[in-house]
Amino acid sequence: MLQEISQNKPNLIVTAHDMRMKRRLLLILIVIIVIIWLVGLRNRGTIGLSEAIAPELEIAALKQNLARLSAECKTSKLKYDPHLPIIYAITPTYARAVQKAELTRLSHTMMLVPNLHWVIVEDAESPSTLVSNLLKNSGITYTHLTAATPQEWKLPGKQGEQWKKPRGVLQRNTALQWLRNNLNADQDQGIIYFADDDNSYSLELFEEMRDTQVVSVWPVGLVGGIMVEKPLLNPKTGRVTGWNSVWSPNRPFPVDMAGFAINLGHFLRHPEAKFSFEAPRGHQESVILGHLTTRAQLEPKADNCTKVYVWHTRTEIPNLKYEEKLIKRGERTDEGMEV
Repeated sequence: MLQEISQNKPNLIVTAHDMRMKRRLLLILIVIIVIIWLVGLRNRGTIGLSEAIAPELEIAALKQNLARLSAECKTSKLKYDPHLPIIYAITPTYARAVQKAELTRLSHTMMLVPNLHWVIVEDAESPSTLVSNLLKNSGITYTHLTAATPQEWKLPGKQGEQWKKPRGVLQRNTALQWLRNNLNADQDQGIIYFADDDNSYSLELFEEMRDTQVVSVWPVGLVGGIMVEKPLLNPKTGRVTGWNSVWSPNRPFPVDMAGFAINLGHFLRHPEAKFSFEAPRGHQESVILGHLTTRAQLEPKADNCTKVYVWHTRTEIPNLKYEEKLIKRGERTDEGMEV
């Protein structure tokens, strides 16, 4: 019996040891569980804080990127490609309430056109601060000219719509003379395009005109009283045979000023090519094209003249009757501002 107890005693001692070990393991497990629980609480608190702060941090980062990109846009230019001919975009402009708005819109298009040289001609005695600042801030390669229309050419009227001489002729001819004075037909490759500041332009238009060999043509939207004025092509030869023009369709070239481009070298070899002060209204395009090409030589663009990439959009003359009353009282809403 004692022997049995004696034999069983070691078993009792082992069991007690196991119990102590189990208690220790249980205590350790409880400590681990508590630690994991506390860490989880802390992590959940951190995630919640991050979730709350993340949108604000993201917005701040976006604002910084926007400011950086805006600064780069103001100081950078499109990379010059020596393989692309330069487009000399000629724009006559004059002081009026919507001048800055229209030039801003046009400049934002031209900023995206590689190898473009903007020749802008003000109807003024000297360059205006408004146009000068706009050109400097645009990042576009430009030439700023002036050619003031003589006062005796203007007829009295509220809007100055009726002139004794055709409008814009002096300014466009000034730009053409600048090209002749500064470029060489044998060395300089380029395209001449008359980009009025009251039109709307698609970027595709400038790519279409780049390979003009003599004179290229394409449709113009919202002009001549119809939705689109376009060259008509011979379906077999693809050559221009006429236009669908409704207004004065018997003109030699019934095309809008925005509807053609001229090869620079070809133009420079024709010193007689320019606009005329004696041409009837709507015939300026016919005058200059008559010096440079024939209808059969015209190069149709814009997918055989089936696409419209330029629109003759005119900005509505703003109603400033209250501003005029303020001016009479010696007040202005734009005092100290450039609008």
